[in-house]
Amino acid sequence: MRRPHIRSVAVAVAVTTAATGLAGTAFGTTTGTGRTAATAGTSAASVVSAARAAAFAHSSATGVSQGDELQAVDVMIDPEGARHVRFTRAHQGMQVLGGDLVVHLTRQLAYAGVTRAAGQTVKPAAATAAKLSAAEAQQKAATAAKGDAGAAELVVDARDGASALAYQVRVSDSGTAEGTGSRTVVVDAVTGKVRSNTPDSDEFLSPGLLDTLRERGEKLDPATGAGAQTAGLTAASASSAAGATRYPSTAHGTGKSIFVGTVPLTTTRTARTTYLLKDPTRWGTETRDAKGQELESFARGKKITTSNDVFGNGRVTSRNSAAADAQYGVTETLDFYKKTFGRKGIENNGKGAHAMVHFGNKVANAFWDSTCDCMLYGDGDGDMFKKPLVALDVTGHELTHGVVDATAKLEPTRVDAQGNQYGEPGALNESLADIFGSNVEFFTNNASDKPDYLIGEKMGLAQKFLRRLDHPSLDRLEGTIDYWSPEAYDAEVHAGSGVSSHAYYLLAEGSGQKTIGGVRYDSPTYDGSTVKGIGRTKATAIFYRALTRYMVSTTDFHDARDATLKAAKDLYGANSTEYKTVDLAWAAVNVNSANTPAAHR
Repeated sequence: MRRPHIRSVAVAVAVTTAATGLAGTAFGTTTGTGRTAATAGTSAASVVSAARAAAFAHSSATGVSQGDELQAVDVMIDPEGARHVRFTRAHQGMQVLGGDLVVHLTRQLAYAGVTRAAGQTVKPAAATAAKLSAAEAQQKAATAAKGDAGAAELVVDARDGASALAYQVRVSDSGTAEGTGSRTVVVDAVTGKVRSNTPDSDEFLSPGLLDTLRERGEKLDPATGAGAQTAGLTAASASSAAGATRYPSTAHGTGKSIFVGTVPLTTTRTARTTYLLKDPTRWGTETRDAKGQELESFARGKKITTSNDVFGNGRVTSRNSAAADAQYGVTETLDFYKKTFGRKGIENNGKGAHAMVHFGNKVANAFWDSTCDCMLYGDGDGDMFKKPLVALDVTGHELTHGVVDATAKLEPTRVDAQGNQYGEPGALNESLADIFGSNVEFFTNNASDKPDYLIGEKMGLAQKFLRRLDHPSLDRLEGTIDYWSPEAYDAEVHAGSGVSSHAYYLLAEGSGQKTIGGVRYDSPTYDGSTVKGIGRTKATAIFYRALTRYMVSTTDFHDARDATLKAAKDLYGANSTEYKTVDLAWAAVNVNSANTPAAHR
């Protein structure tokens, strides 16, 4: 489920020099190959200045016009020489929704192209003036989202081919039992029509899926992990406690989790017999307890401490068991992104990630919340869901939404009254979360949650998984599709996600039957073709490069094909097997140049 609102972004620029290719064959042993801005011989400021100048100089291609202001939010310097600057846009001081773009430069800082979200002029007609007051917009937003409206901000809504003057209003939860957190409402400033009403949190389970499970009467009581490593880990914890003399200090504790057994946790010792569930070696990444409240402020969560550096007992009878799962999953996800791509945190800014367990009262879901900038985990409703949704691939999936939010900001094209989301960019977002979520499992390689190309296999569903990448249509719960057709334009995002997830699997592993890690896969193709995979390492490098360099908020499946082809060309060359296999993999899910919508040509 997706999407948070488009937020104002600080002008400060984080330089990205993340890995663009992966050495070796196993993610667990690979490191980033990117260079710093200094060693690349170009400062971030000079790259931004050149990109901004190029955007205005090539306005017919970039769509930038007089009155526009470009705010740099990411600078990417590739080892092979290319530079990329991701911009958000304002017009006459108003934020432009759907106005994001990436300007591409050569090593010599010459203009090399652009990836833009809006295909039309984004400024509203000169004669257009707001007919609605800010107060009226707030009232409409509060009614639409059933909550308490904050300030109304004038924006230009350039999404979905529009160029409209509008108000953007954040509406906080009203505090009712059915409340699901804050929402962002965009109200047309001329007509008063609600243009969009989007939840700020990203739910793992969509409203439609929850309705389906209730109709089927499924009662999910997931299997849990084993705790075979307890003795050794506890001894390590005691050793670290004995040696510490100054506080705070780094300690090596133990998590007795629900899903993956007993795991090591790096913690913070704050006193002789006090240990905090905060990892100083991963930028202060921390898990807190929401205490059964629907908190969207991490600072309000309760700090989790123990006297012996052991968190949880492996069962839901301890509040700290779910916290152990969450902290372990978050830190493993951070390690995956850092060791695989050189990415320093979810936003690549050297800051830790946050999580809160025990969110709300009987909440059967898990969320990425862009307002909180943290993971939120409910405990289950005690009826349909018996345990918290703190499984490893759930965390990897949801934190990847945070990575997408920090990069391409892929948006659904619409959201219905129940909160279900639709459209190809939103489906691509879900797909990337599944792709990288499964890669977190491969990276972690935990014996209690063996890696696979299945999503939600620990949930206890009757079909044994929620989604799968090799043959997406085997998911009967969400009606996930294997291949692209024009109907994908308005498919529910989890259903539509199968198109790009399938393309990724074919690129990595190829078509036909295969057994990997004890799991049998059998991946079909649209045209009956045979695809020979290039391996998960290269496929994942291509998809990450495509996400961070060549995708924007409106990227759809045909755009994603172009983005991954560009990424493969960057990494391996236009005549490489890797490039040709990217083309074959997309053709095998019926995404090709011949059926590219006219708007893209």
